[in-house]
Amino acid sequence: MNRMSSTPASQNVAAAHRYSVAPMMDWTDRHERYFLRLITHRAMLYTEMIPAAALLHGDRNRLLVHSPAEYPLGLQLGGSNPREMALCARFGEAAGFNEINMNVGCPSSRVQSGRFGACLMAEPELVSDCFSAMASTVRIPVTIKCRIGIDDRDSYEDLESFVTTLVDGGCRTFIVHARKAWLTGLSPKQNREVPPLHYNLVYRLKQNHSDLEIILNGGICSIEAASSHLEHVDGVMVGREAYRNPFSLANVDRELFGVKTPPPTRWQVLDQYKSYIASEIESGTQLKHMSRHILGLFTGQAGARAWRRYLSEHAVRHSAGLEIIEAAERIVQQKMQHAA
Repeated sequence: MNRMSSTPASQNVAAAHRYSVAPMMDWTDRHERYFLRLITHRAMLYTEMIPAAALLHGDRNRLLVHSPAEYPLGLQLGGSNPREMALCARFGEAAGFNEINMNVGCPSSRVQSGRFGACLMAEPELVSDCFSAMASTVRIPVTIKCRIGIDDRDSYEDLESFVTTLVDGGCRTFIVHARKAWLTGLSPKQNREVPPLHYNLVYRLKQNHSDLEIILNGGICSIEAASSHLEHVDGVMVGREAYRNPFSLANVDRELFGVKTPPPTRWQVLDQYKSYIASEIESGTQLKHMSRHILGLFTGQAGARAWRRYLSEHAVRHSAGLEIIEAAERIVQQKMQHAA
């Protein structure tokens, strides 16, 4: 499998922005993205956030490896040095990514210590410099993902000022998490749940900047909710729900992108992912790195708990192979037969 081949320049990223899956640290690795692409062909997918320093000084090939089957796919970068960010954006374009996204929303103390993430909302001029440096060195779109504010800088006027500075630097696409971030006092998990959602601020941003592409992130757990938000913004981005209940994406292509073909079944998705697993195991990847992403495949179905338990207990063994998935599959089938 050629994971580093380039993607067509004609890839329509703007269309894919109508529904996207958020970059999630420790979750949206290449196995998860391949799995999700079996469920939705149209949604935009993103890598985990990759620090610029890691690309510059670490194993760049390992960090950027992906399958062309994952397209449309964005690379999310974290950093605050314009020259370094431009160089990393160039690496991303050369690796075949369809978009470069800059993280200006992660509130973790570890990220802040590296001077990137949500703390950069206090330095819009620096973010603008990073954006301009990246946009001037690549031909693919460059976008910004941010919060509605940080700490006490959480008014609409603060958000407007931040966005206007970036617009002056050339940015036209903003992915906005509709919660502010507290830079101290809350963990990253709490920052995803405790600050209240203010969708109205993101709606207002779109109303005041009709020429910009505004994508809403935060608390979206259903296609119905996504459809409602799309009456006010250009796109929606779903986070943890896509991981907890991946099959919730099954109707996205039909409902939000107008695709006429029926969605796949869970069993069809599993059969395709099993082929992927077999190929990866043959290449040396351990099963646990792939099986963890499908724990939620049967959420809401008979046998879902038994499926999760069996995989969690047995797939972690170093020698575990495809037989573990198939055994768990048989358990689910039996539970469904009993429930029928």
